[in-house]
Amino acid sequence: MSDETQDLNEIYPGAGTFQFGHTKVINERQLKMVRNKKKTAMSAPYREFIGDLDSLPMVGRCDIAANWDGTPALVIKTRAVRKVRFDEVTAGMAKAEGEKSLELWRAHKQAYLEKNGGFKPSDVLVFEHFEMIEDLAGLAIADEEENS
Repeated sequence: MSDETQDLNEIYPGAGTFQFGHTKVINERQLKMVRNKKKTAMSAPYREFIGDLDSLPMVGRCDIAANWDGTPALVIKTRAVRKVRFDEVTAGMAKAEGEKSLELWRAHKQAYLEKNGGFKPSDVLVFEHFEMIEDLAGLAIADEEENS
């Protein structure tokens, strides 16, 4: 764990650290969308939490979103969590995840699910709405300048 992450865990007790996306390009794109308030939600298959229910998002908890290299990028706070079937996700939910349409959301999420454990329209997702509460961009640069 980096010193930055350790310091953030003192400021935000109980915060977990995660990365958006499964590639560097997607990670960078999604972080930018969060910063621009175009992404205010995310979803993951419920099956990913079985065996580690403590990792489920919790309303009111803050978490640290990391850059692809693992350094902290921003802090989000969970506002709402619900379980929903894949085939019951609405256009509004897809838009909150940053997709332009429900059809695109379905295509992208289905492709992801097929590569990661299989896909059925009845798959249950954990859908989390959040807000960015701190943008950490430039934090490392500021710290380095102070130590010079």
